[in-house]
Amino acid sequence: MQIQDLPYPDPGVPDARSGPRFLWWLWRNQLGGQLKSLAWGLLHFVSVSALPFCVGLAVQAAVDRSGTRLALTGGLMLLCGTGIAIGDTFLHRTAITNWITAAARVQQLLARKAAQLGSALTRRVAAGEVVAVSTGDVEKIGWFVEAVSRFTAAALTVVVVCVSLLVYQPALGVVVAVGLPVVAVAVLPLLPRATRRADVQREKAGRATELASDTVAGLRVLRGIGGEELFLDRYRRASQEVRHAAVRSARMWSLISAVQVLLPGLLLIAVVWHGIGLARQGRITVGELVTVYSAVMILNYPLRHFEEIAMAYSFSRPSAKRAARVLSLERSTATDGTRTAEVPGGDLYDPATGLLAPAGRFTAVVCGDPDAAGRLAERLGGHPTEPGRSVLLGGVPLDELPLDSARTAVLVQDKDPVLLSGTLRELLDVPASGAVRAEDALAAAQCEDVLDALAQGSLNATDPMDARITERGRSLSGGQRQRLALARSLITDPEVLVLDEPTSAVDSHTEARIADGLRRLRSGRTTVVFTSSPLLLDRADRVALVHEGEVVAVGVHRELIDGEPRYRAVVTRETDEEMAAADDSMLLDALQELEEIEESA
Repeated sequence: MQIQDLPYPDPGVPDARSGPRFLWWLWRNQLGGQLKSLAWGLLHFVSVSALPFCVGLAVQAAVDRSGTRLALTGGLMLLCGTGIAIGDTFLHRTAITNWITAAARVQQLLARKAAQLGSALTRRVAAGEVVAVSTGDVEKIGWFVEAVSRFTAAALTVVVVCVSLLVYQPALGVVVAVGLPVVAVAVLPLLPRATRRADVQREKAGRATELASDTVAGLRVLRGIGGEELFLDRYRRASQEVRHAAVRSARMWSLISAVQVLLPGLLLIAVVWHGIGLARQGRITVGELVTVYSAVMILNYPLRHFEEIAMAYSFSRPSAKRAARVLSLERSTATDGTRTAEVPGGDLYDPATGLLAPAGRFTAVVCGDPDAAGRLAERLGGHPTEPGRSVLLGGVPLDELPLDSARTAVLVQDKDPVLLSGTLRELLDVPASGAVRAEDALAAAQCEDVLDALAQGSLNATDPMDARITERGRSLSGGQRQRLALARSLITDPEVLVLDEPTSAVDSHTEARIADGLRRLRSGRTTVVFTSSPLLLDRADRVALVHEGEVVAVGVHRELIDGEPRYRAVVTRETDEEMAAADDSMLLDALQELEEIEESA
């Protein structure tokens, strides 16, 4: 897989049982790229490590005044330099490719999981954690996956050099062969503490990210209640905790780096000291001493990758653990289904509550509990948060349909729809039947002032459709975002459209026009609206009252408002005391009328 071939046609099924298993699964799925990186890494490291032997041969040739050997050594050094240049170039290329493709695979897996779970994802995992996993964590995971092949090449090079020194000069080679493993594993006792500190840093950074994400998302509300300073102080404290944790972690890693510098230096001193003694005794030549000295000095370069792989694993392990936790989440129902991919039509019926939305009709649902209304809306769309009896569309259980077919048949717009950044044309470019034009959907959703606002806020766009929408539509008001989201839903023209409080952020005049436009544009299509707005309820063909998880009354708005106290309490927001007072007043009026009738009689 090359970078230009991304995204993956199929990122695969990850092993999400644990963080290390997930890292191992990623490495195995990039085996081809890992082998390429290993080959180029061996060429690079072996060429670098061969230079000391060339230098030793050159020095000895100069001492022996042998021009032929000196020329031959020069050719070998030229060959090593070529190997270093080619190996380093392609090692960097393959390493970056492995890094980016691994990160892209994780991002695709996370995006697929988010699409499968829908809004249930943020109920089971904090939104800030999802953001942290899909941004910073994927980079660290990619770093470790990429570093494995370079570390393997460096380790094999160290083994080759030790064996070569044993063959080339056994007296000094033994010192190097014994000392290098000690240098390589000397930092192992420090790694658990460094890993724990890195875990603490990542945990605190994740909390700070969650707090920042939640604060930014609710900034408009915080400004309204004067809570900006409170949350700003909380974020300051969280960021200071992250800073202190990062400093403690950096101290441990600086100690590990110091050990990686100190011990090779001591080994180099020992080799030189012992080598000088051997040279004085005539047991080795000057060229051999220079060769061994240069080899030990050059080995500091591959040894650095031992420290890097330790750091990469320490930082990627908690990241992989978080990613595996998100990827291990499963829907309460299967995504493949047991039926063929089809889009059924007919009445929408929920056996759990008894809610029936007749085909081609505008049905309004009144529910006093907003959370219960949201869960019911998700169940109607085939996204239940817990196992239970499936919703039926035309008698076909949605759970038995493939997820794509169920979502094509029933579209659910929740009460907090998200607008992605980009142009308005890109926002409205969604899978659709083609029967509803963008102009008609925008008109039905009463988006004229939204188009004017986008045109005025964009300097280069003459057409409002080319105006850019900022991230999550934060440059627009809540009502404007809500209407654009409604227009996007109307364009798709699904068999069944489920809307959860689609007009909660607009004024009554706009709401009345939206109700008329919604009824007109969805004529002949099944529409279910969760609302307590009298303006929408009055235009519905059928109104259902859901109380304590069951449909307790069905009718039209005017009938229910007069004859159903529970319905009236939700729609008019009357309290129990107000309802009792109203009932007493009606009773007194009735008694007074009876008295007047008796007197006249």
